[in-house]
Amino acid sequence: MFNLLLSPHLLRRLGVLCVCATLLLPLPPAQAQLNSNRLPNLGDGAEVPLGVERRLGESIAREIYRDPDYLDDPVLGDYVQSIWQILLASARQRGELTPELEQQFAWEVSLIRDRSINAFALPGGYLGVHLGLISAVSSADELASVLAHELSHVTQRHIARMIAQQGKQGPMVMGAMILGMLAASRTMNASSMSAANAVMVGGQAAAIQSQLNFSRDMEREADRVGYGVMTEAGYEPQGFVTMFEKLQQAARLNDNGSFPYLRSHPMTTERISDAQARQQLLPTRAAVATSPTHAMMSARAQVLAKPGVDVLRSIVELANVANVGTQTKAKQAAVLYGATMAEMQQRNFVAARQHLARLQSLHGLELSAVRAVRLLGAELALTAGEASQAVAMLEPKATVMADNDRATRMLLARSRVGTQKPAQGKAAASELSLWLNQHPRDASAWLLQASAYELQGDPLRTIRAQAEARAMELDYGAAVDRFKAAQTLAHQMASEGKLDSVGHMEASIIDARLRELERLRREQALERSIN
Repeated sequence: MFNLLLSPHLLRRLGVLCVCATLLLPLPPAQAQLNSNRLPNLGDGAEVPLGVERRLGESIAREIYRDPDYLDDPVLGDYVQSIWQILLASARQRGELTPELEQQFAWEVSLIRDRSINAFALPGGYLGVHLGLISAVSSADELASVLAHELSHVTQRHIARMIAQQGKQGPMVMGAMILGMLAASRTMNASSMSAANAVMVGGQAAAIQSQLNFSRDMEREADRVGYGVMTEAGYEPQGFVTMFEKLQQAARLNDNGSFPYLRSHPMTTERISDAQARQQLLPTRAAVATSPTHAMMSARAQVLAKPGVDVLRSIVELANVANVGTQTKAKQAAVLYGATMAEMQQRNFVAARQHLARLQSLHGLELSAVRAVRLLGAELALTAGEASQAVAMLEPKATVMADNDRATRMLLARSRVGTQKPAQGKAAASELSLWLNQHPRDASAWLLQASAYELQGDPLRTIRAQAEARAMELDYGAAVDRFKAAQTLAHQMASEGKLDSVGHMEASIIDARLRELERLRREQALERSIN
């Protein structure tokens, strides 16, 4: 499991909640050689019911959704999902992902605005990917190797096993977590945050040492199962090898001495050697080339990670060197895409359009890359205040949207709302309703729909959509408040004779959802009091 490094914002938000989530400070990476014939019997995690693990994951995911470092970028999200869904299908086909596990867990991947090379698995099937990882990997195969490894931690119930194992040293571990999290919640500067982390790590040292072999077994199993999931999904096995090498390099570069037990268990040559040995059993294949699509998504992740003005300017300078045209098509696409994004971030729209025009002139790009360039053009138009132009570039008559094309739908809805025309707001609300019927947990889509209803002058459905967004972010208290506001408005409109048949139906939905959310809020409050 890769190291879960919580941002200071998120660490302060989690507070004492992390006492019940000790497992989120993962044990050291595996140091033993992968060998499927020598794997121990790890058990099935039955000591922790699936529902309990899911609720624990929700309590942590709720805090992540509130954190400033949480990012919902539909373009990057679609790219990660294009890999994630294939891996899920492979795990399902292999029998790793059972129907019960698939139904009970969330299987959601969140993007974290952090420049470190990292990914993590949380209880209940919630996963996180740092933007630094996406910007560092050279191919979809390398990213797939990370996602498959983390997916396997979940399907093999490693988190449940960790909970059961840590229960044997509960007072020691939880006492250290309480001290560490209280220290973190009282401090704001970086040095104090490091001190708080040191308290937690020091208090866990004895427990970690006794669990070290168990952790190695889990890492070994995640490697073995993840390798099978990835390769049977069609990804190149050398992605595992090159990803291990990148992680080993990152561990050397990022070691600042704050976590000494991590230094004693780095990403090891044994794991790399084992992946190489597995690869040697397969027919010789050419090295995996970076595709233009992946190169552009990597560039996007780098810019969205907020690297600072100096880095943004250096990204732009790469597009101005004389030999750009002699580089590979993927490299050219990455450089020009990154330059367009960097100039757009700095609101240099004339320069951004120039880089975009060069990007659009590249020939022979795969369809997914063409789509990425089209979305970038519409995003630039919208950011520059030309919402109608963005609509023209994206609406269905101009392009064909796949069923899972969330990025185009979300950007089109934002563009329609951006025109400030009620007719466009109506079209956006209608299109988003179709999407939400199939993807009701999409909080950002609910917020966009609220804006579309507001543009139409429909306050009842505006407030209801806002409430649904809060509910999908697992903030049941805020959701109840908004549903109560919607209920009050519905009663007022009814008394004034302003509630038509559609409004009455909406009011009935609001009443039912309010009852459901009040129940969930009571359960949430009870869990917090217990924790």
